[in-house]
Amino acid sequence: MTKIAFQDTYPPDLSHCYGCGKHNENGHQLKTYWLDDQCNTTVSKYTPLAEHTATPGFVYGGVIASLIDCHGTASASAIASKQAGREQDAQSSIRFVTGKLEVNYLAPTPMGVELTLTGSFSEIKERKVIVQIELSAHGKVCVKGEVIAVKMPDTMGKQQ
Repeated sequence: MTKIAFQDTYPPDLSHCYGCGKHNENGHQLKTYWLDDQCNTTVSKYTPLAEHTATPGFVYGGVIASLIDCHGTASASAIASKQAGREQDAQSSIRFVTGKLEVNYLAPTPMGVELTLTGSFSEIKERKVIVQIELSAHGKVCVKGEVIAVKMPDTMGKQQ
């Protein structure tokens, strides 16, 4: 199984996202992969920076929401491309954007540790994918989220 991040397969003109765009040097640079060869669970790892603080020792909730958002849309892109029998590359991967984002904060998320996001799929359709995401620190689930990802309209990503 190739270990290339889903986000690294996006075409250059669609790689500027603050959360996961490889061409946004000030962004999070989140990278998402298949957890295993079954390709039914996704994983991202991220260590928040000092400027991502909410209160001393804890991660700002908006940063957490952006991580869940980008993990969800990347996961949707990967599963849709896989089910369509398409390679995930700049020419043929299927891109998704957020239709709805739900974030449930279960416990304060500590700073200074690597966070793990895992995603699973509760619905997969041609134009819509629902991804359930858990964010954990030290093995404890701190946040649960749901991303309803919708297929990116053809008009997005084109220079106006």
